[in-house]
Order: sequence, then C-alpha cells, then structure tokens
Amino acid sequence: MAEIINLRRARKQRQRVATETKADQNRIDFGRSKAERSLTEARREKATRELDGHKLTPPPDDKGENPR
Repeated sequence: MAEIINLRRARKQRQRVATETKADQNRIDFGRSKAERSLTEARREKATRELDGHKLTPPPDDKGENPR
C-alpha cells in the first residue's frame, strides 16, 4: 500500500524550500559589506579610466567634416 501524505503539508514544505533557496541566492548576490561594494566600484572605475586612456582619438579636422 502507498504512503499517505498530506498534500497541504507537502505544498507548504515545497514552498519553504523554494523560499530558502531564493534567500540563499539573495545572500550571495546582495550580502556584501559596504567596503566590499566600494572596493568593487573603485576597481571598475579604475579599469574604465585605464581603458579610456588607451583609446585613440582621430585628429581634429579643420572644417569639422570627416576626411573620408
């Protein structure tokens, strides 16, 4: 004979597991300290500045038109 289960309890347990899984993911995604966030932001800004510093700019045209 099959085991009798309470469907309401099974549904609630499934919902609890899903909620806990989502909470764990949110802790990973958003659970950083302010110092970690500011360090990441500073590193990103520095990388952007360095990349922009290596870009080549076309020489200015006297007439304001492209020489093509």
